[in-house]
Amino acid sequence: MSFQAYLDNVEQQTGKTPQDFIDLAKEKGFDDPATKAGEIATWLKEEFQLGHGHAMAIVHVIRHGAKINDKHVGSGTTHNDDDSTLRLDGLKHR
Repeated sequence: MSFQAYLDNVEQQTGKTPQDFIDLAKEKGFDDPATKAGEIATWLKEEFQLGHGHAMAIVHVIRHGAKINDKHVGSGTTHNDDDSTLRLDGLKHR
């Protein structure tokens, strides 16, 4: 499953876009670089009932924004993405 598909699944499950999660994380102070990924993931699992993989995908966008590593872009593998820039604005904007 592509990184973007993980984000899309989270949106379908929670009704929140990746950008919504970034905004919520900022409100909670989770955008501080000193905040551990596990702390953010625990919040996402408890408050939004996300599984570990989906929580970690959201942690990535909270910490790094829309850019992902190029290694899976166009790779044709299971984790293939079309672009190294993720869509954070939600499914209704596509």
